[in-house]
Amino acid sequence: MRGTNNKNLEELIMKYLDNIDNVKKQSEDIKKLYDNLNSRVKYCIQKISIIRYRAFEDVGSDLSFSIALLDENNDGVIITGIYGRDESTTYAKPVDSGMSRYELSQEEKQVLVECMNKRI
Repeated sequence: MRGTNNKNLEELIMKYLDNIDNVKKQSEDIKKLYDNLNSRVKYCIQKISIIRYRAFEDVGSDLSFSIALLDENNDGVIITGIYGRDESTTYAKPVDSGMSRYELSQEEKQVLVECMNKRI
């Protein structure tokens, strides 16, 4: 037989069976790792949307912003930065299943809808 170099055929078959068992175990380990990672990634930020806008008429540029950061379940946060001539404010509003318990501004509603409509 090719490549046996007069080795015992039974010994060769046992070696192949051991290799198959090792590959099967590695495959099972990889599947467990994949399942673990797949379940964890559902809770990672997967969708991001941002809009910039001018919050006040006397401020010349679109320096204010709202950004939505959501996971697969539309849980996450909306971060808004309001830039004014004399001061700036940044705040966050939690989002659970695509809704916030806090009142959202028009821009925050817009960025939330855009973010939820993104495909993963």
